[in-house]
Amino acid sequence: MNSRLLLLCSGQGQQHAGMFTMLRDDRHAAAIRDLCRSELDAVSAEPEHLFINQFAQPLIAASQMAVWETIKNKVPKPSLVAGYSIGELSAYGIAGMLNAEQVIGLARQRAQFMDACRDPQQEQIMLAVNGIHLSHAKSMIERYGFEIAIVNGDDAFIAGGVRDQLIALEVELTAHGGKLQRLPVHIASHTSWMNNALAPFYERLDSSQFHAGICPVISGKDGTQIHDKQSALTQLSHQLVETIYWRDCMDAFAENGISIALELGPGTALSKMLQARQPQITCRSISEFRSIDGVTHWLSRHFE
Repeated sequence: MNSRLLLLCSGQGQQHAGMFTMLRDDRHAAAIRDLCRSELDAVSAEPEHLFINQFAQPLIAASQMAVWETIKNKVPKPSLVAGYSIGELSAYGIAGMLNAEQVIGLARQRAQFMDACRDPQQEQIMLAVNGIHLSHAKSMIERYGFEIAIVNGDDAFIAGGVRDQLIALEVELTAHGGKLQRLPVHIASHTSWMNNALAPFYERLDSSQFHAGICPVISGKDGTQIHDKQSALTQLSHQLVETIYWRDCMDAFAENGISIALELGPGTALSKMLQARQPQITCRSISEFRSIDGVTHWLSRHFE
């Protein structure tokens, strides 16, 4: 059976100051990095800005587009591309439906529209929960005004809500066996808290020129294949306010015959989740390699 390559674009949470280090000698990657000069300067001056939405989203998108620009002529054509949260926007760039400048500009707009949904009187927060079945936890989550933002597995999910209800929710989830982690994301992404961002982001997407892609993008909302602009507009805008079912996406990768997956980073969260859920798929992340040559050599061994 022929190998089929999946490219994965990470979401927020594992971004770091060295996201562009491996790419420093590639002029194409440098040109993409320079599109984020203002964000890079802000983070250089204040490193904690790396986890502020308005800087994080364009920098993550730029790093993924820069990685792809560096390796795209050295690796096999992907069969599918998928992205987690902000990574889904990058996925359309990797698939060739948007160019790097468009992706970064849209990432800035996305962050701006989402930040505008924040209420200074109700600080938003996201909470990762493991070890308690979603069906059992859902009523607890909703009782404290939280919503399910991302489903990574039957007993692994992320909830979004406001901080003043957080401690009480944590106490109840922990009492029922949940293992919890507060995430360094300061907006309740993929919940109704983002409702006011949906229409303006849809309009911004609609005004963008989409191109024919080199492969389909897998929707983060339901695992379906996206080939056309109208479907992309709907999926990218509605994922701001609706639950992402990454669990279903990982199952869709297997159903579509994916055998090799490369996460473009930052971090290794997606490749580790996929390896655990679909162990027959060989997974690595760019973050695990010391050089681009190492990445291309690893892929070449699977596509000989």
